[in-house]
Amino acid sequence: MGARVPLIAGNWKMHGTRPEAVALTKGVAAAVGTLRDREVLVAPPFTALETVARAVAGTSLLLGAQNLHWESKGAFTGEVSASMLRDAGCTHVIIGHSERRQFFGETDETVGKKVHAARAAGLVAIMCVGETLAEREAGATLAVIDRQLRHGLPGVDAAAISTLVIAYEPVWAIGTGRVATPEQAQEVHAFIRRTLGDITDIEAAARCRILYGGSVKPDNVDELMRKADIDGALVGGASLQVESFVRIAKFGV
Repeated sequence: MGARVPLIAGNWKMHGTRPEAVALTKGVAAAVGTLRDREVLVAPPFTALETVARAVAGTSLLLGAQNLHWESKGAFTGEVSASMLRDAGCTHVIIGHSERRQFFGETDETVGKKVHAARAAGLVAIMCVGETLAEREAGATLAVIDRQLRHGLPGVDAAAISTLVIAYEPVWAIGTGRVATPEQAQEVHAFIRRTLGDITDIEAAARCRILYGGSVKPDNVDELMRKADIDGALVGGASLQVESFVRIAKFGV
């Protein structure tokens, strides 16, 4: 069984005009183009996707979107479909980010629909799971993660699990400057892998990449990435500056 290739994904959230997106993309691409033992992805807002797709052409950078709808088309004002993302140049899509769950009504069930839609269109789904501070303090972290995985991956087979990416993002660490300790993150990542193995099989779970997200920064990425079940990072604010994102992408170098 081959080693899991680390993935460093930059979630730009609601930041970046097209010129800003191009400048950021070109800066990152120039700095990480020689890296061959990992993947680096940028996820700009919808308005910049096609522009960034042109900027990453011929580079090693991957392009992802921040959301999609589970239907292929229809009267869903303000939404985009998986085929639209493919047409814009995306290969990946983030699904179920905690901000989507918190502010826009995402549920475990709608996350599951979106994962299936992404896979059907040939997109790699980066499915987010994570607990709130109240849930962690109540000792419910693993129960929450278990529910999110099982309800968000109904009927997913071993082949799908193998190509899926899971992002563990403790909600209490997103944009707060707080970060789970490497030991806390590893505990949850190992639990996610065991749960995926229970949903399908152990070999498929061993191939699935699990990212950590939650105030990942240049000064904590190396220690996080030393843990056995942490296969990369979903980076928020630190992905908006070339220097900080490149340093994260170059962990261990």
